[in-house]
Amino acid sequence: MSGDFDAMALEYHRNPKPGKLAIVATKPMANQRDLALAYSPGVAAASSAIAADPAQAAELTARANLVAVITNGTAVLGLGDIGPMAAKPVMEGKAVLFKKFAGIDCFDLELNEKDVDGLVDTIVRLEPTFGAINLEDIAAPACFEVERRCRERMKIPVFHDDQHGTAIVVGAAVLNGLKLVGKDIATVKVVSTGGGAAGIACLDLMLSLGVKRENVWLVDRIGVVHKGRNEEMNPYKDAYAQETDARVLNDVIDGADIFLGLSGAKVLKPEMLTRMADRPLVLALANPEPEIMPDLARQARPDAIIATGRSDFPNQVNNVLCFPFIFRGALDVGATTVNEEMKIAATHAMASLAQAEPSDVVAAAYVGENLRFGPDYILPKPFDPRLVIEVSSAVAKAAMESGVATRPIVDFRAYRDSLGQYVFRSGLVMKPVITKAKAAPKRIVYAEGEEPRVLRCAQVVVDDGIAHPVLLGRADVIERTIADMGLRIRIGKDVEVIEAARDLRCHNYAEVYRQLMGRRGVSPANALNVVRTQPSVFGALMVRRGEADGMVCGTSGRYGDHFNHVMDVIGLRKGVKVAGAMNGLISQKGTHFICDTYVNHDPTAEQVAEIARLAAEEVKRFGIEPKVALLSHSNFGSADTPSARKMRLAYQLIAEENPDLEVDGEMHADAALSEVLRKGVLPDSRLKGEANLLVMPTLDAANIAFNMLKIMADAQNVGPMLLGAARPVHIVTPSVTTRGLVNMTAVAVVDAQLAAPVNAAPRPPALQDGED
Repeated sequence: MSGDFDAMALEYHRNPKPGKLAIVATKPMANQRDLALAYSPGVAAASSAIAADPAQAAELTARANLVAVITNGTAVLGLGDIGPMAAKPVMEGKAVLFKKFAGIDCFDLELNEKDVDGLVDTIVRLEPTFGAINLEDIAAPACFEVERRCRERMKIPVFHDDQHGTAIVVGAAVLNGLKLVGKDIATVKVVSTGGGAAGIACLDLMLSLGVKRENVWLVDRIGVVHKGRNEEMNPYKDAYAQETDARVLNDVIDGADIFLGLSGAKVLKPEMLTRMADRPLVLALANPEPEIMPDLARQARPDAIIATGRSDFPNQVNNVLCFPFIFRGALDVGATTVNEEMKIAATHAMASLAQAEPSDVVAAAYVGENLRFGPDYILPKPFDPRLVIEVSSAVAKAAMESGVATRPIVDFRAYRDSLGQYVFRSGLVMKPVITKAKAAPKRIVYAEGEEPRVLRCAQVVVDDGIAHPVLLGRADVIERTIADMGLRIRIGKDVEVIEAARDLRCHNYAEVYRQLMGRRGVSPANALNVVRTQPSVFGALMVRRGEADGMVCGTSGRYGDHFNHVMDVIGLRKGVKVAGAMNGLISQKGTHFICDTYVNHDPTAEQVAEIARLAAEEVKRFGIEPKVALLSHSNFGSADTPSARKMRLAYQLIAEENPDLEVDGEMHADAALSEVLRKGVLPDSRLKGEANLLVMPTLDAANIAFNMLKIMADAQNVGPMLLGAARPVHIVTPSVTTRGLVNMTAVAVVDAQLAAPVNAAPRPPALQDGED
């Protein structure tokens, strides 16, 4: 590493506070009652329940989601035996990865103990505290013995990631590499230069995957592992000793199909590569410099598939692809161990994921890289959000089928859905909507059908059965983009493509549009031009005429322009006098909806009341009972300004017309979110608990609050959802993700399921220039 990079790393670890971890409470501690429940006397009930039934610890404590990362610092990274304290930054980093990628809480434990007996005894005594143990950076051969003896004595998973995590990722790379070159795993010759923990574990797993023992040649720093050799041997190497006169790597490389390097820099020479079999698989995994640099390997063997341990070359073998998800699946079923079946299941799940099309999250994180299954993409990327779903569920299922699960999952489909919370925070909130959408999918037209995010969305909604996509755009461009992105959707079978400029309905649509615009200066020629060039107009006309059930638009252009087009063509629902927009924010604090975020600059009291009612109706479709707070700088009459009076009147109107709706106002935002504060001001408020629908007095307040909370709370956005339109149309914003489009598609489908026949009311006033 450069000096500059070292300095940045030290600054990262030092500020804003030392280290990378902190403990965060999961329960409130705001008053005497909370204290009594959390500790004495309430905690006695939890302790008594666990004493009577130890399995209750999984429900009453954090143990079932708590992992210990344990090291003695004897083999840290490439730094060697630097001691347990120097290993602490690495273990903290491992804990952060557990939390980031799989939602697992983790304590790092650095033990000042090199004696195997002492290390094992210490680890075993920790079993009541943790749901699983991750051994890390313990030197071979002691690591083999420590893991074996801990597994024998403990009834929770004990997993040495340096061994098995590496092995699983290598196994996936081998499966996919052999698939690409068309070789049978049972016949390939493997030459490995790794005689340590990771190297032996990789070979062991490769045997489980189908490699034949007699086809494996192991070379360590002494030379070829052969029968009769005594120097630096142990039972784990003995298992791979060959009856041979070969003594060095150069003697055994001829005809090798796979080179596995877990040793040191420059061990594999370019001339050796030339003597390997056709289309060899070269896994040069030493860090920071591999056994052969990929560019040199490519020069020597252009037909080779090459993987390294580095992030600056394709096909990085990185343990983060594996360990968080192995533990996620094992913890979720209460596994007593991580067995061979679970490791093999993880390997196959990871290999299969690399063959799927990449997600938008992966594409955004690795701009400019070719992310299609092939010689330079045989492994998923570490930031692929689907790893937790595919690998964890495969591990959990294997644990159940192999009999080591103490808490088997009854509804496995629901379990897979629940894993989505680690991928998309909107997953659990959106589940009721998506479930309803799948029950009766509708035709949803996408105005920007050529947009890559829209095409990825189309792939998801087709795969999940959420909707029947109709894409507006040029068929040749869409087909080329689908191919470039490696998507599987097929035009004419999975999705329909409409080119507005060439569509036979264009002139008919133009006349309908001209009539709708009335005496607003729209000539027949102008109407035809608008219909041909404005996809949101064409899509809205399709929806108005019943040729599509709903529309999603807005991935490019201004919100206000799309809104005006939609209102021109679709208009308002019968009986509705004002449209509005609502966004949902999903954060660690929960789910909160905010309106009106995009449409009405300074709504009247009557408009605020109607927007609140429309928003509450939409919130119910998420399976959430709306609790409505009308927000103001005034707290139940503490001020008498025009905006305070407006929100006060809006409350009166809602209370009169919707007596069953749980609503109150005008109030401060903190009073809306804290029942304690609210009761201190108005003990008899009709709003109970925490408000989840926050209605703002102006567009400025709503939009500012929404965008500020989205960033400050690191919240996931769902929306904006258009309220009050005569037909199901939703206008997203250009920052929307593929998942956001999928979510809005599901909302549009459910809206379409509940939609009344078309009977559009006149449009409201258009948004003015500069309004978003």
